[in-house]
Amino acid sequence: MTEPVSSTVENAAPVAPAQAPARADRRPPHNGGRGRPAGNAAARPVREVHPVLAQLAQLHPVLFGATVQPLKRGTYQDLLALHGEALDKAGLKVAMAIHTRSTRYLNAVASGAARHDLQGNPVEAMAPEHVFHALVEVFKRKKPRDGEDLQVKLRRRMGMAFMDSGLSRDAYLEVVQVRDEATQTLLDAALDEVAEQDAKAEAVQRAFAGSGAASIEAFADMYGMNPHAVQRQLHRAKQLQAQQAE
Repeated sequence: MTEPVSSTVENAAPVAPAQAPARADRRPPHNGGRGRPAGNAAARPVREVHPVLAQLAQLHPVLFGATVQPLKRGTYQDLLALHGEALDKAGLKVAMAIHTRSTRYLNAVASGAARHDLQGNPVEAMAPEHVFHALVEVFKRKKPRDGEDLQVKLRRRMGMAFMDSGLSRDAYLEVVQVRDEATQTLLDAALDEVAEQDAKAEAVQRAFAGSGAASIEAFADMYGMNPHAVQRQLHRAKQLQAQQAE
């Protein structure tokens, strides 16, 4: 998949996904006094955090702490400029690679949140292709629960990401550049679903315009519809009109 923050970690060596912080107060699981540990929990090794990542969590907790935000491109250079004497350069490159390839960071990118600077300010919109590829990678790493259909969930998220992009279908396909057949098939299905929803949204817009209703609430009541659903459909129809006017 295309690395969403490749400019941040250029030439970084391949590394394993981000590791969970070690807990000093970790205790063996309670087993009711029996001699053997409960399950395999006690046999699992405690994973250590990369020391530079631990530094970054202290220096910029909003970006690298308990919660994460997508990083602006060039963050690696910004960190060196701000903390050059405190941070090991080689270690920082590895730490940034671990961080930006972690599932929790990819989830932040897949949400479509803006990229943030070191002060925690949103400074740059997330590119649609970065949202899409992060989303696909997150779902590749998921393990389905009983009865859960991850393909259906991913298809819906793809459709939402497409609508949030504000792009036409052709423009979206051009920027995301899917290279494997299975993902392309799923994306095509998602876009087809969106097309059906868009047709309904445009029909609702035409009905609303010709209804003479004084408000969305009055229109929704007239047709037995949910006012919030009508509002979303009218917003989508307006977005489609703007795309067609470009």
